[in-house]
Amino acid sequence: METRETNRPIPERPPKQWYGELAGVAATALALGVGELVAAATGGPSAPLVAVGGVAVDAAPTPVKEFAVAVFYTYDKLALQAGIVLVLAVFAAFIGVLAMRRLWYGLAGVALFGVIGVLASATRASATWAYPLPSVTGALAAAGLLVLLRRTLPRPAAALAPGLGKDTGTDTDTATRQADTSEQDAQSASSETGVPVVDGAGEPTARRRFLALAVGAIGVAAVAVPGGRRLWAQRVAAARDAVVLPAPSSPAPPLPAGASVGVPGVKPFVTRNADFYRIDTALTVPQMEPKDWRLRIHGRVKRPLTLTYEQLLAMPMVERYITLTCVSDEIGGELLGNARWLGIRIEDLLAEVEPDEGADQVVSRSVDGYTAGTPTAALRDGRDALLAVGMNGEPLPVEHGFPVRMVVPGLYGYVSATKWLTELELSSFADFSAYWVRRGYAEQAPVKTQSRIDTPAAGRRLARGQVMVAGVAWAQHRGVSAVEIRVDDGPWQRAQLAAVASVDTWRQWTWSWQATPGKHRLQVRATDSTGQLQSGKAHKPLPDGATGWHTIKVTVT
Repeated sequence: METRETNRPIPERPPKQWYGELAGVAATALALGVGELVAAATGGPSAPLVAVGGVAVDAAPTPVKEFAVAVFYTYDKLALQAGIVLVLAVFAAFIGVLAMRRLWYGLAGVALFGVIGVLASATRASATWAYPLPSVTGALAAAGLLVLLRRTLPRPAAALAPGLGKDTGTDTDTATRQADTSEQDAQSASSETGVPVVDGAGEPTARRRFLALAVGAIGVAAVAVPGGRRLWAQRVAAARDAVVLPAPSSPAPPLPAGASVGVPGVKPFVTRNADFYRIDTALTVPQMEPKDWRLRIHGRVKRPLTLTYEQLLAMPMVERYITLTCVSDEIGGELLGNARWLGIRIEDLLAEVEPDEGADQVVSRSVDGYTAGTPTAALRDGRDALLAVGMNGEPLPVEHGFPVRMVVPGLYGYVSATKWLTELELSSFADFSAYWVRRGYAEQAPVKTQSRIDTPAAGRRLARGQVMVAGVAWAQHRGVSAVEIRVDDGPWQRAQLAAVASVDTWRQWTWSWQATPGKHRLQVRATDSTGQLQSGKAHKPLPDGATGWHTIKVTVT
């Protein structure tokens, strides 16, 4: 028996791909915005972008980190966030396309996004029950928007499919007449109103709704992401402004009159807070109110100790000028600065907890999970190693570690200068490797003897005659005893040193050069107070600091 197939509607064409891409980006943007607002409202736990970015920072291999610092310098965090957003946008567009075709596929992608955020947040240092909330609420918001966008999605009109074969029976004739009538009605309506009439879904209206929802969600995110961060930052800034630092029981000695050479182009002896370098692993600046801050001292000690911020401020305060240096600094670089720090001597706290014999490392932890391992001996040898609460006469700036950070003269920052400090654990180098040590850097990293030419700048064209060459030299906790300059591989000549402020600070120097016409190469080297001459062998920072002589080229006319 022969059967024939009657006319049936042609299946709807799938929506254009850009609808799905826009929907995915809008939903993900809304998730990030909602996450930031929830993070701010619940006391600053990790928002999805920050949490996932923190995991990416932790997982990045050393060559990638060094490349980021070398290329983007102090803007490496901004570059990383931009990269994460770009990758996220591609993923968001993909799940949006899936959602427009099969809703459950898109929702599964959103769920995956939420799970990643939850895991990243829950595994961060100091995580509480509130940490996953921003990721969960953000994922729910994204899922809801995807469902709404899919329902609003413009759908092309369905055409009628002709029957198979050449049969023109009653069904075909009826369908054809209905189609003709619909087309005539549409043409008539169009001619009367001047507005195109489309299928029952109302494509132009639906498209407008779709675009309004998607663009609106992106707009909300554009306001919510910085708004949420700003809201929490303002709370912390207000708490910081309310802090009254106690007077030091041991003030910093007055700076000698000749500590600064007064030559234009030389960095000031005291670095302003706003100009102080910042290198760390925090994707965004951690925000912590003093009332929530706790310092836990534990591990291989006889008497563990937990301190509040108020208890810390009540202890005897020491004030000192100390120069800090980053191990990532290249020869002639600017990743160092000198400030007046106020804080509590770490040696006094260690005496109170009584470390066990063999606890040769103090592991410091930041609120964001960063770890540094400082030799216990360096914290108990009499140097002014501090838990700092003040910088240049004011509470620590938030970006430099507020409420509390470590400052240890004579050691590179990656083993001694933990910001946003929350924990000190007595351990040993044999038992634990800190963040940068696991990435190939040395366990113990005393600052190398170094020097730098600040003026004239490299590549400058100078007039013949007397030229003042000047700069800084440093060898923290040993001090600088001499600086020498040479021109075009000629003999080394002694520079004039500024007055000594402290063995823990840099030292300025000057040298008067009778410049002759031509192209010239200037080099500088320093000697520390132990007689150790600065190495002239060029070496990159890994594993324990760069070496070499700072060299510049100038042209004299």
